[in-house]
Amino acid sequence: MAGKNERQRRQARERYRRQQELRTVRQRQVRKRWLTGFSAVAAAGLIAALLVVFLPGGSAKKDPSAAAKKSPSASASASATATASTVAEPAHHCTYTKATPVSRKVSFPPATPDYKAAYQATISTNRGAIVIDLLNSKATCTVNSFVHLAEQSFFNNTPCPRLSNSDELYMLQCGDPTGKGTGGPGYEFASENLTGATYPAGTLAMANTGAPDSNGSQFFLVYKNSSLPPDYTPFGKIVSGLNILQTVAKGGYGKPLSSGGGGAPKEKVEIESVTIKQT
Repeated sequence: MAGKNERQRRQARERYRRQQELRTVRQRQVRKRWLTGFSAVAAAGLIAALLVVFLPGGSAKKDPSAAAKKSPSASASASATATASTVAEPAHHCTYTKATPVSRKVSFPPATPDYKAAYQATISTNRGAIVIDLLNSKATCTVNSFVHLAEQSFFNNTPCPRLSNSDELYMLQCGDPTGKGTGGPGYEFASENLTGATYPAGTLAMANTGAPDSNGSQFFLVYKNSSLPPDYTPFGKIVSGLNILQTVAKGGYGKPLSSGGGGAPKEKVEIESVTIKQT
């Protein structure tokens, strides 16, 4: 009898261990989906917004295989075959490729970035200013795009539609004028600065669609150390205003925007303008 009870206890422990492992895998998958952009389901006429971090989508998601074939890249030369992992930073040349949708009509960023510049961005919101040092020497083409969009007033009077405060993902997603998490600038570009990338509090990083090199205009601001795979280009560090994000996070969010979790912050955040200065 004792032997039978011991076997039952071992079997119960094994079932519990397997359940815990499955739960951990599912949580990781949820976090990754959260920062995956969205899928255009043409047959059904629906758009599913899936973030990140950042979710959180950089631009409208197209067929992943087609996006992978295009592989828009940012490189130190004009090579169209370079990938994010082979780019020498600071990049001297950037490639931006046409993409849909176009939330606001803007021109493409210059192909030749000012890779020697030092930039600081101020995101003025209805809740105060968030000041960020941009990592131009580590993510040159990403910074080049962000600076260009700011100067074109792309971010002016736009909402930050998604907040996450659970599952080790703590961020606010912005950069889509539509406020639906599905918009973009009409172009996409390669990822940068991914080797060893982490996402501590104060990180500014690009959201993407989950396809390779699918960055656009959407970005996320991390207000608490987050656990994410190194798939989202970090391109800035918050130097003031982190408390604004933390206050918004305490308010929580409303109805989820997607199956990936999170939703519109109850404490509404709207970007009034983004200004850039060279330091």
